Amino acid sequence: MIPFLNIPYFPWPIPTFGLMVATALLVSGYVLQADLNRRAAALTAPAKRGKSGEAPANRDDGFLIVTIAGIAGLVGARLYHVLETPVQFFADPKPMLLTRYGFAWFGGFLGGFLALILLARYYETPLLEFFDICSPAAAVGYAIGRIGCLLSGDGDYGRPTSLPWGMSFPNGVVPTTDRVHPTPIYEFLIWMAIAAFLWHMGTKAVRGPKAKGEIFCNYLILTGIARFLIEFLRINPRSFFGLTNAQAASLVSILLGAVLLWRIKSEYHGLKKEHRIVEHILTRGDVLQSEYHKPTPECPHPERWHMYDSMSAEVEVLDFLRSLVTTLKPELVVETGTFSGLSTLRIAEGLQANGVGKVITCEYDPKVFAAAVERFKSSGLGQWIDARNESSLEMTVDGRIDFLFCDSDVGLREQEVRRFLPQIGPFGIIVMHDASSSMKTVREGALKMEQEGLLSVLLLPTPRGLVLAQKRAGRV
Repeated sequence: MIPFLNIPYFPWPIPTFGLMVATALLVSGYVLQADLNRRAAALTAPAKRGKSGEAPANRDDGFLIVTIAGIAGLVGARLYHVLETPVQFFADPKPMLLTRYGFAWFGGFLGGFLALILLARYYETPLLEFFDICSPAAAVGYAIGRIGCLLSGDGDYGRPTSLPWGMSFPNGVVPTTDRVHPTPIYEFLIWMAIAAFLWHMGTKAVRGPKAKGEIFCNYLILTGIARFLIEFLRINPRSFFGLTNAQAASLVSILLGAVLLWRIKSEYHGLKKEHRIVEHILTRGDVLQSEYHKPTPECPHPERWHMYDSMSAEVEVLDFLRSLVTTLKPELVVETGTFSGLSTLRIAEGLQANGVGKVITCEYDPKVFAAAVERFKSSGLGQWIDARNESSLEMTVDGRIDFLFCDSDVGLREQEVRRFLPQIGPFGIIVMHDASSSMKTVREGALKMEQEGLLSVLLLPTPRGLVLAQKRAGRV
């Protein structure tokens, strides 16, 4: 191994451990900045975060955060290490504080953790959300730092082994001629895999609603399990119950992560799905992404479509609604199920282009309705929209309906069509969303009304299915 690099004409030998720690901080900064950038790129109005109205992704905030947390982590790692042997430390503290060696993983975690708490307050970002953002970078930094332990041979290797990849460290800081487990390599591979998993979780959190703190809890659990198991191969001394100090700290990490994860998941899943999505829209905005609903026989490639969330109509369907309005020139449009208001706004855009008409939209849930109304107010399309906080089965509409769009609770769609059918003009159009072959309720309801002679139905092969219908009575 190579504890120091001797570079010609350079006055001092460079410790490889310190070099890899610097590399770890640099790469972690890139990872954190990339995470901040992708979250900022997905952030659209009306979402607002942080001190300047956005998440901490300005300039090189990622590198600044990692630098501060890294320094705090190194201080914490050194203090924790020296306090593991308090008698020796207090007898002569200076040599132990000023040596290049001796850093404890758990102390580094505590130091970095405290620094991140202060940074989260500085950026005015919710603590658990801030920890989520930093977790993949923390895993990457730890992984690369372990290569520094390998190069310096500082005693972080494992027990003797006969496995073909066993290594010896005759020139290490803590030398050994035995072939031992290269545990720093094990940790590098495991922590990089954990980082990749956490990054994937972050991708899902950007695209759709996810409980804040879930990524951080998984970091605590997974790194705790990994370190606990690795310690069985390490040569660290055992203390109470036959465990090393690192194993005891790992158990605390696992327990804390598991309890916190259970608590936040319980609270999160106690919310209605609609409320979770609305909250995500309020904090992250509308995130354009590929449609991820399952393929159906009529639509085998849903990924060719796009969506903003799992409950609003596909982006192409939203555009189709606008095109229908501009093509048919309806004077009265009725929409059941406002939800986020995206479909309402597309319809209103069509009415505005026509210069005539009104869309009456209803949403039963007060919280969802309030969020939609705020969107309408900021859209500049309010004059074309009549939003009502009431049930579609109780809503009263005066006049002839030219266009009915049903996108409320799936179980109500057939009842809504039957209720408004007498008011629909002879050339009016009915559109029902969520009518794919995998979502049978709407599809079967439409076909049932067709069999009764009420409707003429066309099934459009979109990812979630779309019914385009016209009533039979009154046509000439």
